[in-house]
Amino acid sequence: MSSKELIELLRSRKLKLAIAESLTGGLLCSELVAIPGASEVVLGSVVVYQSTLKSTLLGVNAELLQAKGAVDPEVATQMAEGIRSRFSLQMMLPTDQLLGIATTGVAGPDEQDGQPVGTVYVAVSGTKGAKVWAHVFSGNRNQIREQTVSAAFEHVREYLAG
Repeated sequence: MSSKELIELLRSRKLKLAIAESLTGGLLCSELVAIPGASEVVLGSVVVYQSTLKSTLLGVNAELLQAKGAVDPEVATQMAEGIRSRFSLQMMLPTDQLLGIATTGVAGPDEQDGQPVGTVYVAVSGTKGAKVWAHVFSGNRNQIREQTVSAAFEHVREYLAG
């Protein structure tokens, strides 16, 4: 699914998107806002590269981060839920009009938190709860980040279809 197709899908469903990015470092949001009219659906993105910020800004459980590290499916889930909750409050939007999406993983060149390069988790949070997908991508740092963005777009579509 392309960024343009995702914008159209969200627009047709009258949904807004809040994004929490770690390994993608703003790339996911950047791809979306390159599309004219994206402001109708994209509320914004928070890049939380450091674990402390995942906890303080998004509400990810600090004990979970300490025990598992940032590259963990539950961390991705809590990031997606946290961004959705916080943007809902800040924008005074009902949560049924808002999806949260989060990316976390290892783009390389070195492993992180005992996880090999290419390990990625993408989570989506919405009215049907949260769902997380695990991936193992290959390639260099930029290729892994680009694959993560593509997967994230597809997972929003899957979430809405399911």
